[in-house]
Amino acid sequence: MTIDGLRVEYADGFGLARSSNTTPVVVLRFEGETDAALARIQQSFRSALSAVRPGLVLPF
Repeated sequence: MTIDGLRVEYADGFGLARSSNTTPVVVLRFEGETDAALARIQQSFRSALSAVRPGLVLPF
């Protein structure tokens, strides 16, 4: 089995980070049961990614 990404499950949604199959980018996908849940999940990923690469500009 090959792991090609990371999916984090929350009680009210999920966040996914994986490499694209067609372009040299990391694809991020998010789903939340409410707008507030979605924003919280995105912020969690934003914080984790910024800790690894400060100044990273994200499109969400």
